[in-house]
Amino acid sequence: MPGSAILDEKRAALDDHLRSLGRVLIAYSGGVDSAFLAWAAHQVLGDRMLAVIADSPSLARTHLADAIAFARERGIPVEIIQTNEFERPEYVRNDGQRCFHCKDELFTLMEKYRKQHGFDAIAYGVNVDDQGDYRPGQNAARMHNVVAPLLEAGLTKQELRVLAREAGLSIWDKPASACLSSRIEYGRPVTTEASSAVEQGEDALRGLGFRQFRVRHHGEIVRIEIAGEELPRALTTPMAKEFTRIFKGLGFKFVTLDLEGFRSGSMNTLLPLEHIKHAG
Repeated sequence: MPGSAILDEKRAALDDHLRSLGRVLIAYSGGVDSAFLAWAAHQVLGDRMLAVIADSPSLARTHLADAIAFARERGIPVEIIQTNEFERPEYVRNDGQRCFHCKDELFTLMEKYRKQHGFDAIAYGVNVDDQGDYRPGQNAARMHNVVAPLLEAGLTKQELRVLAREAGLSIWDKPASACLSSRIEYGRPVTTEASSAVEQGEDALRGLGFRQFRVRHHGEIVRIEIAGEELPRALTTPMAKEFTRIFKGLGFKFVTLDLEGFRSGSMNTLLPLEHIKHAG
């Protein structure tokens, strides 16, 4: 973790970059990265920025509500657009390029909106740490000339959390999140039914008081990932019975708890290494 002087320099670099963009659209999901970027852009640009939320069956209703609430709390202008990635066969087939097709859909619509409403640029919240994972959506961003101000400023996820906390932003310690489709194993078609089962399962886990988790959809099998510090509470007979009741009620035949605990991007371990190298 760099010292405060270095972090101040990175924040200044971020502000300078944002000023250089003119009128800008921010791809906004409500997660820490995009929320901080939207807030920072609003601080610098005022009404010359607009946060854009992509709404589709892959966005959990709780995440949509949280994103809208944060924008209202901070006075950030926000627009919701409907994306149609579920109508793309190349997205639905759910191979290793699913995220590319999702972001291609998003940035195509944002580019259309940009031209119609006189904005100069589109930005999204990728950070330095995102460069170490398999994220084909970044290829779509480059293809559409979407800028990455957080990355350009050299900001990491932890640094963004520190800056958000110092700014008094409620999202500073928000758990990492991703779209519902990312919970469905590669090769299994993405459907609204599968996404709904994942969403209902995660809502149920949240209702049980768990904070950091994923519901992974493997067809008849559900694999529940829960953060290591929360695992002891999950590893009890009463909780096992509750998990079984919930997930069999959602149509799964087998209910499993992953003993490795929560880790972001665990579905990517199922992809062949050569596929990841080629796509990256």
